[in-house]
Amino acid sequence: MVFIDGKPFELPETHQEVLTDKSWAVVLYNDDVNTFDWVIACLVQYCGHNEIQAEQCAWFVHQKGKYPVKHGALEDLLPVCSALCEQGLAAKLEQ
Repeated sequence: MVFIDGKPFELPETHQEVLTDKSWAVVLYNDDVNTFDWVIACLVQYCGHNEIQAEQCAWFVHQKGKYPVKHGALEDLLPVCSALCEQGLAAKLEQ
């Protein structure tokens, strides 16, 4: 507990704020190994994209070198990022 202007103020649990914060993203990185079809299939299956959205994301990754393919809370994105990595894609969680 801290005091602000002499009054007690209880700080929120930091780890709880991090988990529910919606400012996290799964960032997919370009590589020379995976085909467009494979990347698109993974985005559809693990990110819940439709075919068009997945294709657009794949092109952004290809052109820019990386692209945030899904946003949300850390606890929701951890399994998505892990699944993409298990499928051979280069993905990281970034805030």
